[in-house]
Amino acid sequence: QVQLEESGGGWVQPGGSLRLSCAASRPSNYAMGWYRQAPGKERELVASITRFDTTNYADSVKGRFTISRDNAKNTIYLQMNSLKPEDTAVYYCNIVGHSAFGRGTQVTVSS
Repeated sequence: QVQLEESGGGWVQPGGSLRLSCAASRPSNYAMGWYRQAPGKERELVASITRFDTTNYADSVKGRFTISRDNAKNTIYLQMNSLKPEDTAVYYCNIVGHSAFGRGTQVTVSS
C-alpha cells in the first residue's frame, strides 16, 4: 500500500501562488490526483495526472493550476497560481479512485 503525505499549504493573499507536494512511500504507476474540500462542501477532484503524464483539470482551476510528477522523487506537485478566496480548502493527494485519504494540507487565500 502506498503511503502519501501532503505538504506546502499555507496562507496567501489573492493573486498569490503556492506549490503543494505529495510524497509517496514508493513508486506508483497509478493515476494520481489532487483533491480539495472546502468547509461545508464535498471533496472534489481538481487535477489529475496519469502514468503517461496526461493531465486533466477541473474547470474552476484550469489555466491557474498545474499538476506534475517527479518519478525519481516519487512526488506529485500542484503549482497553484492566481489564487482566489474560493480556492481555500484542505488539499489532498490520492490515487485516483481510491477512497482513503490522508490529513491533507490547508490552503487559505484571503487578504
